Amino acid sequence: MKPFPIAATDPITFAGPLPDTADVVVIGGGIIGVMTAWELAKKGLRTVLLEKGRVAAEQSSRNWGWIRAQGRDAAELPIMVEAASMWRQMAGEIGEDIGLRQSGVAYLADTATEIERYEAWLRHAKAVGVDSRILTTRQTQELLPDAATPWAGALWTATDMRAEPWVAVPALARAAARDGVTIIEGCAARMLDIAAGRITGVVTEAGCIKTSAVVVAGGAWSSLFLRRHGIKIPQLSVRATVAATAPLPQIFEGGAVDKRLAFRRRQDGGYTLAPSGFHELFVGPDAFRAFGRFARQLIADPLGTRLLPMAPKDYPDAWGTTRHWGGDDIGPFEKMRVLDPAPNMRKVKGLSTAFADTFPKIGKVKIVTAWAGMIDTMPDVVPVVDKAPDLPGLTIATGMCGHGFGIGPAFGRIAAHLVMGESTCHNIDRFRLSRFTDGSTLEPGPNL
Repeated sequence: MKPFPIAATDPITFAGPLPDTADVVVIGGGIIGVMTAWELAKKGLRTVLLEKGRVAAEQSSRNWGWIRAQGRDAAELPIMVEAASMWRQMAGEIGEDIGLRQSGVAYLADTATEIERYEAWLRHAKAVGVDSRILTTRQTQELLPDAATPWAGALWTATDMRAEPWVAVPALARAAARDGVTIIEGCAARMLDIAAGRITGVVTEAGCIKTSAVVVAGGAWSSLFLRRHGIKIPQLSVRATVAATAPLPQIFEGGAVDKRLAFRRRQDGGYTLAPSGFHELFVGPDAFRAFGRFARQLIADPLGTRLLPMAPKDYPDAWGTTRHWGGDDIGPFEKMRVLDPAPNMRKVKGLSTAFADTFPKIGKVKIVTAWAGMIDTMPDVVPVVDKAPDLPGLTIATGMCGHGFGIGPAFGRIAAHLVMGESTCHNIDRFRLSRFTDGSTLEPGPNL
């Protein structure tokens, strides 16, 4: 099992061909797109999933691998409870080991103030039956007996889980294909075909597919695709660096984070490491347009985001990226098959040191690989999951803010319900598209 993301050079697994028609076309082969397509196929709809590069090659295989209720926005918690149940069910049904383990998640606190923030969040967890609790200093030491750091306590959710993202999402895609989803990798959706104000198809690089229903689940690319059709969402993408160690002695089975680093035990015996609360924003046209909406986030955590002057060539918000193109043109999605940002190697070096300092008994920490991903984020740190009111037939599921892997199965189910015009079984008003235009005050989710 390789401890790194899927690459553009990996062989194509799902080759098509492109059908002439479909009941629904899903754009984007990350976990949201895969799960939406699978849920639609289960309802008997002819569903096509288009992925410009490889399934799960972007953020869906680059995340930490946490499946957590802990620390989530109150509106997400009931959805996450459903997602956790879905993960357990799928792990038993798909016939592949995706590394799913109930190993818990710990937020490690250095100060009493942090503990107070965790205690304030607990009421949301209790309202939906999540078993989170506060650990004392002594209980935290018992949870992590080999640690040299004297934490003041922790927020602990024993029922939270982990899985291997680069294994799990492709496995889910294979299960979806067995249930009838047509998945086509290496096939970019260029634009929507629209007539009389309604969707009539999707124009791809391989031709046009007729459909009256489309789901855009393009992650970091969603805003660029939607803006081409006059739908503007204040979505930005930030670079997050991750590293993988060689196998090490087990000092903790689950996932944990403190002010220096996040770490998670992997199935291969190594640990996945990431800098805590740090990401980087490449400043481009979308960043300038959305700056006012993100100001509250930046003011609340001024050291958490490092601003970089420009994105590399062909990134979604690079200054030279094409923003106007036709159906016969090679668009931006074909120029960048897989968004594969370089990791911040200074941070990677610091991760190795921080992990060894925290757990001195493990000795030297060898980093075997490192990567980065572009996390699609919204000003209030919750996604957009809604139907587009001005374009009948279009459903949007994007802006998962780095939380999409764990909650993805349930949001995929919700997106499928929206396509079908069915009840979502959850209150999703917080995720509505109109919150950016109806004068609503944007309340950021918990920074936990």
